[in-house]
Amino acid sequence: MEGRIGFIVFVCLMGLTCANPVKFIDCGSSSGKVTMVDIDPCTTQPCQLHKGQSYSVNVTFSSGVESKTSTAVVHGIIAGVPIPFAIPVGDGCKSGIQCPIQKQQAYHYETTLPVKSEYPAIKLVVEWELRDDENKDLFCIRFPVQIV
Repeated sequence: MEGRIGFIVFVCLMGLTCANPVKFIDCGSSSGKVTMVDIDPCTTQPCQLHKGQSYSVNVTFSSGVESKTSTAVVHGIIAGVPIPFAIPVGDGCKSGIQCPIQKQQAYHYETTLPVKSEYPAIKLVVEWELRDDENKDLFCIRFPVQIV
């Protein structure tokens, strides 16, 4: 056991991915349950997202339903107002999820979050939904970020 811990520490020190899970709240996941959210690179909380860079977003969740499709919907919530946030690939079945989605199975949703240079420097809450083929949330999460 001690050797395994030493190896993990060594891998982290070598600069390989050892992401800290992002603190999030569930905002109405009706068809699934999120177990972990990672944004890479994200070394602080809230995550500081630098203009002109892209970030890897990974959400581990289990599905409570079967679904042939999955669609991502992302908003930035500023002063309580949801503003649509474009992502390069909205199809969850092209973002690390093998569809059709099966009930009681774990999935790793992986996508890219580009931060455009024209975005204002602001603190906001990101609301990220992945919807099933009945337009219900496989997951809905919110997490704070700061665009710098």
